[in-house]
Amino acid sequence: MANMVTDPAIEQAIETAALKSDRFRLEREADWVRLEDIVTKMEKGKARRLSDEDVLALPTLYRTLLSSLSIARESSLDAGLIDYLEGLALRSYFMVYGTQTSFGRWLKGFFGGGWSQSIREIKLDIWIALFVMIAGTLIGYVLVAGDSDWFYALVPGNFADTRVPGASEAALRETLFSTKEHDGLGIFAAYLFSNNTQVAILAFALGFAFAVPSILLLIHNMALLGAMVWVFAQRGLTVEFLGWLSIHGTTELFAILLAGAAGIHVGRSIAFPGAKSHLKAASDAGKRAALVMAGVVIMLICAGLLEGFARQLINDTGLRYLVGGVMLTFWLVYFFVFGRNRAEGNS
Repeated sequence: MANMVTDPAIEQAIETAALKSDRFRLEREADWVRLEDIVTKMEKGKARRLSDEDVLALPTLYRTLLSSLSIARESSLDAGLIDYLEGLALRSYFMVYGTQTSFGRWLKGFFGGGWSQSIREIKLDIWIALFVMIAGTLIGYVLVAGDSDWFYALVPGNFADTRVPGASEAALRETLFSTKEHDGLGIFAAYLFSNNTQVAILAFALGFAFAVPSILLLIHNMALLGAMVWVFAQRGLTVEFLGWLSIHGTTELFAILLAGAAGIHVGRSIAFPGAKSHLKAASDAGKRAALVMAGVVIMLICAGLLEGFARQLINDTGLRYLVGGVMLTFWLVYFFVFGRNRAEGNS
C-alpha cells in the first residue's frame, strides 16, 4: 500500500527532472554542437577549414561549456548529460590550451634552428664537458705511459690482441689499413661506438645527481681512448690512428660531448638554481637537455653509418682527415652559426 501511494509522487519527480534536463539541453545544445564540431575538425587536422568566426568563438564556447557543466553538476541533472559535457570539456581543453603543431612542423622547427639554439643555450656546459673529456684523454695517456699495466685496466681484455703495449709497428699499421672485412680494429670501432652510445645515454640520464656521475663517465670513457692513443704513439702512428678515428670520431665524440654537456646542464641547474626554485630550474634545464639529446641520437646514427661505410672504403690518411674535418666543420657551423639570427629574432 505504501508503494502505491508514493508511486505517483516518484513519477512526478522523475518527469520534473526529465523536463528540467530537456529544457536545460534545448537552451544550450546549439552551442555544444557547434563547439563539438569545431573540436572534431581540429582533432582531425582540419583546422584550416574553420571559419574566422569559429576560431574566435572557440574560447567563448569553451567557457560557456564549463558553465553548463557546473550547473549540471549542482542541479544533479541527467548523468549521461554530465558525462557528455565532461568529455567535451576535456577535448576542448587540449584544443584551447594545448600546443597545436604537427610532427612535420615540429621537425622543421627542430632542424631549422631549434636544435642548434638549445645547444647554444648550454654553451657553458659544453665547455665544461670538453675540458673533462680532454682531461680524461690525458689521464688515460699519462697512466699508460707511466705503467703499461694500466692499459689492461682501461681497455677491455677481449680487444687486447695486437693493439697492446709493445706491439710492433707493422702489426699496428695493419690494423689501421687492413682491407679485411672484419679486421681487429674494426671490431674495436664497433665496440667503441656501442660503448659511446651507452655513455651518451648514461651521461645525460645521471646528470640529475649534480652532474658528478656524468663527469666521471666522460673521464673514464676518454681515458680508454687515451690509452689507445699511447699504444699507437709509441710506434710513431699517432697521425695515422687519429686519421682512422676522425672519420666517425668527429661526429661520435661530438655527440658524446653534447650528451655529457646536457647531463651537466641538468645537474648544474639543480645544484645552482639561482632565483628559480629547484623544481622550476630542473624542469627548464630538462626541456633544453632533452632537445639536445634528440639531436645526439641523430648524430650517433650518422657516426654509425660513417663507421660502417666510410671507414671501410677509405684507406688514405689524408682523405680520412678530410672526411672527419668536413663533418666537424658541418656540425660547428650548424650548431653555432646556422639559425642564430632566426633564434634572436624570435627572442
